[in-house]
Amino acid sequence: MTVKLIIFDLDGTLVDSSIDICNAINYAVEAYGGKPITAQETISLVGEGITRLMEKVIEREGISADRDILTERFLDYYSAHLIDNTTVYPGVIETLKKLNNHKKAVISNKREILSKRTLNDLGISEYLDLVVGSDTTAGRKPSPVPLLYAMEKLGATPDETVIVGDSNYDIEAGKAAGIKTVAVTYGYRPLELLKGADVIINRMDELIGILGRFE
Repeated sequence: MTVKLIIFDLDGTLVDSSIDICNAINYAVEAYGGKPITAQETISLVGEGITRLMEKVIEREGISADRDILTERFLDYYSAHLIDNTTVYPGVIETLKKLNNHKKAVISNKREILSKRTLNDLGISEYLDLVVGSDTTAGRKPSPVPLLYAMEKLGATPDETVIVGDSNYDIEAGKAAGIKTVAVTYGYRPLELLKGADVIINRMDELIGILGRFE
């Protein structure tokens, strides 16, 4: 096959947003007596969308707070401080520039408007053909639904598509969609959760060299 479409995860793959997400969590829970958490602790909680994140925080902190109110507080703060401390991982922009013969999409479990703002404000949007958020389709990773949506939108078959992510959710979604999977080790999930991927890379710029394995 020839790789036509490359799907990227966002947080933990293209950008490190852990500090800004951490700050928004701490703002959301401080009014309810929640103890501040660290960026490293945040990394272990993210990946399944904001609503699920708030549920995990409530369980972890043991606080009496309404999930929807916490979600609203989180979104208010996070929207205003979206990229205060968020950085693009090394090699990401350079790699995207070299992939100009491929269609490129981002599929995130972050809401679409926040995903698009993050990508635009960090100068990544211009290299992408499509951005899919947690609320774009009826399903979110590990569901294959958003991946199938991207393939339909960009005219690629499963045999022509690869997903690149830092999480078991990316790998599971890719397997369910019938596409090849590439895991990055520098993101938010430990290596043992990535071993189901077809290929594991340590830096984004390694992606160029391994695409030939799928052709």
